Amino acid sequence: MNHIRSRTSVYLSSTTLRICGLPLFYRAPSPKRSMSTIPSTTTRKVPSTPPVPRLSASLVVVNERNEILLVHRNPKASAFGGMHVFPGGNLDKKQDQSLAITAIRETFEESGLLLASSLSAAPLPSDTVLDEARHAIHQQKLLFQNFLQSQDLQADVDSLLPFTQWITPIGPPRRFHTQFYVAFLPAAPSSGFTSGAKQERIPKHDGGQEVIEARFVHPKIALAECREGKISVMPPQYYILSTLSDILQGPVNTLDQRQKVETLSQGAFGNMVINPRRLGEDSEGRTILTYEGDETRGGSKGRLHRALVKIDGGVTKEIHLVRNFDVYSEIEPKVVVSTKL
Repeated sequence: MNHIRSRTSVYLSSTTLRICGLPLFYRAPSPKRSMSTIPSTTTRKVPSTPPVPRLSASLVVVNERNEILLVHRNPKASAFGGMHVFPGGNLDKKQDQSLAITAIRETFEESGLLLASSLSAAPLPSDTVLDEARHAIHQQKLLFQNFLQSQDLQADVDSLLPFTQWITPIGPPRRFHTQFYVAFLPAAPSSGFTSGAKQERIPKHDGGQEVIEARFVHPKIALAECREGKISVMPPQYYILSTLSDILQGPVNTLDQRQKVETLSQGAFGNMVINPRRLGEDSEGRTILTYEGDETRGGSKGRLHRALVKIDGGVTKEIHLVRNFDVYSEIEPKVVVSTKL
């Protein structure tokens, strides 16, 4: 599960994720959290000058069993309470030199999982040291980079694969421009696991400050739980879970699967910037959210790139992703807006 590599890597995690029970109404995030959400269908006074989307990052961690790390937000949280998300948050200029660092730091804070490599033969930090550090960093009492330097560690930024960007639609009082990444355990692309120490640590929540549960779950199981109403995720998470579930078949991660994800990351898919827009409702009363490349959003006639969202009592009961093109070879260049963050 969590490993430490030879540049030795630390993957520190607690164990154990609720489309479907997704709240329709936007909840304004605290300054720390991010990720796009469905725009509310209620009448909202839109500011004359829409807020500029705040830069943020989110990390999809895949283990050797093809399971993905999901964290369950505290239901009492002001931002995305009760939702299941990938670890992530807003760029903190005091803590982060890049969005990749943001993704790694936030994952450490929220789950205890640290993607870093040892630069020496020095002993690896103990669980106690790691837990104390993650809470101190979260409370702004310790700089993430200072902690890494004190332990002779280096964040594994090279192991992160860009995997779409999402922008909160105009309307909510706070908006985010979120870079999603994918990283594989234990064989992260930066140096891989070959020899050396190995440390296993179950992912765990942050004591309920923002997260009440963290666990690895296969994307197909997560999607099934969404359909059954057991967990709630937002459109970006559903989109990425759906995409990865088609690739991460079976209980063992393979080189071929990792290469497929890398191919997507390095191609037009990885560069997609998705701005969800509400089109209306279909004949079954489902809200239609369109994405870039849909026939209504600059795509060729008949091209569908959208989500159908069923709402009951202000709560999303189900989501269906409609994407009738091959993400490897049929993304139309004219509708892909690449934004380097």
